[in-house]
Amino acid sequence: MNEMNAPARTSAKAALKSSVRSAPKRAAQPPAQVLRWRRRKEARAPELLAAALALFVEKGYAATRLEEIADRAGVSKGTLYLYFESKEELFKAVVREGMAPLLAEGEEWVASTPGPAGDLLRAVVLRWWEAVGDGPLGGILKLVFAEARNFPEIARFYTEEVIGRGWRLLSTILRRGVDSGEFRPFNPDALAHIVFSPLVLRTIWMHSIGCCGVAHIPADGYLREYLELTLRGLRSEERA
Repeated sequence: MNEMNAPARTSAKAALKSSVRSAPKRAAQPPAQVLRWRRRKEARAPELLAAALALFVEKGYAATRLEEIADRAGVSKGTLYLYFESKEELFKAVVREGMAPLLAEGEEWVASTPGPAGDLLRAVVLRWWEAVGDGPLGGILKLVFAEARNFPEIARFYTEEVIGRGWRLLSTILRRGVDSGEFRPFNPDALAHIVFSPLVLRTIWMHSIGCCGVAHIPADGYLREYLELTLRGLRSEERA
């Protein structure tokens, strides 16, 4: 076989280089380890919040240490500080993460739902109990009441961002019932406190002496009688 002469070889090499230069380049892909790290980093804040909620409910605010929260979340204490500057900021984030969406849901629900105020009050109470009273977030309510004197800053924060919004939500429902004639005349702002108090007491009971096996009425029975008593007391004489 005849060997390729020098000019032909040079021409072939030039064509090869040209084709390599003109071929589309693939975008560089990050290694799988980097992708896993990014996903892990995005998951850390929710994991820290979940660990903080569990420990705050189990041990209280004062007794919970940031090292314990980091350990339960599977990160170092230094990593925790990348997300939250202090225990107080972490506590506030736990409350906002758990309560703000629920309150916003209730406010939107009340604003967009027509119909009897009594039905709306019943639905809001049952939804609140399902999401807060009967779950870990109810333990945060008990924590605030138990430690308010020693940590007034977290009590003020919880009152402004949770209790205050809850009272205003209930007051809106009660005022609607008064304006429509469904409820008897009363001060909706004052009654909102009275209507909410039995739910607060029940929640605190569950997360305090209720944990010690002290006998109490089952939640479904308590809520049934509470709503019956409350709505009977609110209705106008014409609708009673």
